[in-house]
Amino acid sequence: MPQPIHPSALRRALAAALLAALFLQASRGQTAPTAPAAALPVADAPASWSLHGQATWIDQGHPSFNSPYEGPNSLEGNSENERTFSMSIFMGYRVWAGTEVYLEPEAFQGHGLSNTLGMAGFPNGEAVKAAFPNLHYNTSKVFIRQTFGLGGETEKIEDDQNQVAGVYDVNRITLTVGKFSAGDNFDDNAYSHDTRTQFLNWALWESAAWDYPADVVGYTAGLEADWNTKDWTLRYGVFMEPTEPNGARFDYHVLDAHGQILEFDRRYSAGDLAGTVRPFVYWNEARMGNYEDALAAPDLGDALSQSRAYRSKVGLGMSWDQQLAKDLGAFVRLSWDDGRSESFAFTEVDRSAAAGLSLGGDRWGRKADTLGVAGVVNGIVPSHQAYLAAGGTEGLILGDGALNYGPEEILEAYYSWQAVTWLSLSPDFQYAVHPGYNRDRGPVVIYALRAHLAY
Repeated sequence: MPQPIHPSALRRALAAALLAALFLQASRGQTAPTAPAAALPVADAPASWSLHGQATWIDQGHPSFNSPYEGPNSLEGNSENERTFSMSIFMGYRVWAGTEVYLEPEAFQGHGLSNTLGMAGFPNGEAVKAAFPNLHYNTSKVFIRQTFGLGGETEKIEDDQNQVAGVYDVNRITLTVGKFSAGDNFDDNAYSHDTRTQFLNWALWESAAWDYPADVVGYTAGLEADWNTKDWTLRYGVFMEPTEPNGARFDYHVLDAHGQILEFDRRYSAGDLAGTVRPFVYWNEARMGNYEDALAAPDLGDALSQSRAYRSKVGLGMSWDQQLAKDLGAFVRLSWDDGRSESFAFTEVDRSAAAGLSLGGDRWGRKADTLGVAGVVNGIVPSHQAYLAAGGTEGLILGDGALNYGPEEILEAYYSWQAVTWLSLSPDFQYAVHPGYNRDRGPVVIYALRAHLAY
């Protein structure tokens, strides 16, 4: 089990600044100072605080399935059942107009099926790649957001998680710096981007071939810059990479170890039906291994880790969502990477295509309910296949000890029942063919029940 992640000096400083600002504001009872006119996106008296919380419990299991052999990173062939739990508090404070600070303490417990191993499209999006038998604290986010209004039409931003309510210029530039998740705003999708309320599978809620920078629990530190207009948003981010695959600590050789992503979000309407397409490109640099070098080594056992050096990986992808009717939406995710370096921070996927439908419950008198159905096909490059077939097990999440390669094909369906305004219950079903890209194993049926509380 990895040791708890200790906040860096930057994160401690940001947290101290947040607490100091809150204390001063509370003790003085004074209005915060006004920023210069160039940084005034708020048109009327905004809220100063945002406070939300969530708790998510997932019970997931599978019956026995065909498994003639297993390796150290296999999905267990015998029936199993596991649970995960997360609890988060989302705190935001507007220091002055245009400047906000955010803090998100979280606690995790549990792990995914087979210790979160064995499937590239892993079936539980709440299962971090670390085992926490007891409740584990993590300062998941602490960041500053600065918004510069550029004038013209305004829009109201509602109070939400990591979002203080206010009225902003539609045409604006926003800078975010600190610790957060690279996927908070990038690769978004209206119907599949929140594992706590939507699809659970890793390859559905994110573009699986985007090896996004993250530590072992899914967060990073970096800078994001957004330029927003009425019809489009241009996003750029640069983020820190861990010191090793699935690592708990960041690599401070930032010139050699970082991930960059550039995304263009284009919003449009087809009549009264809204849609958004989000193409992106990314470029990662980190101390990564090379599958071909590992295969050429006399001893495969630790060959992948021995081959690690500062290398690059490039990729691209697209997330698209489209309303088909007032209560029906469709989505597509496509992603690809060059596969030249090992999978490093997210999961072992070099090619992925996903699509799905989301239907609201209006038609059967349950307006707040949602029914979702989706499928995904994942693949890996030949050198990655050869490494796993030779018995390689140093990868992020896979390693059966052998491989009869086939694309990983997964179907998922869920129903979110809104029991009360603050609680939803979601039975979930997944069917995976060739788990871990192995034709010799599976198929496997995976079932889950999710309870999500939010306020």
